Amino acid sequence: MTMQILARLCTSADGYVTTPNGWPPQVVDPVHAPGSHGIAEFLGSCEAALMGRTTFEPALTNDRWPWPDLQVFVLGSHRPAGTPDHVTVDSDPVRLLEQLRAANRGGDVHLIGGPHTVETFRALGALDKLELVVLPFLLGGGMRLTDSLDPNIGLTFESSRALPGGSVEIVYAVDPHREFSRANDPNWAPASQRG
Repeated sequence: MTMQILARLCTSADGYVTTPNGWPPQVVDPVHAPGSHGIAEFLGSCEAALMGRTTFEPALTNDRWPWPDLQVFVLGSHRPAGTPDHVTVDSDPVRLLEQLRAANRGGDVHLIGGPHTVETFRALGALDKLELVVLPFLLGGGMRLTDSLDPNIGLTFESSRALPGGSVEIVYAVDPHREFSRANDPNWAPASQRG
């Protein structure tokens, strides 16, 4: 079994990966509960969690540790007070990846966090899959996935499925060799509009 780094993000139907006040959008979904939105199944293949400091720090004040069965690796400029000894913190993403790979026993890695963290590891060629859970509501504001994630990322569709409560899970393999959308090219137009 070979380790894969998998980013899984929930997004509102209008493309926001946070609420206007910064919370993950799934927490406002009436069906949200521990393990909902397919996360329990997703974590079945994961042995580690990789995240940025902004995602990690709120866990230090939770009633329960969010990653009891996972090794935790945090990209951060300093080790936050109260960080458990078994958590690896490093400010250099390349060095953190090396530590993650050295500790890995063949299971997958859940890349948790916002678009900036996902883009940091995608730019290093370390992101294998991007999983999106499209939630059945609009938020009208918040952080968009592509505010930090390069829109030229090559994606190859792998699967989709309906989840309880009306959400849809879409899984893409990240393919650095696949031609990305030319829609951002100012000279591009649909074939039907070319003169």
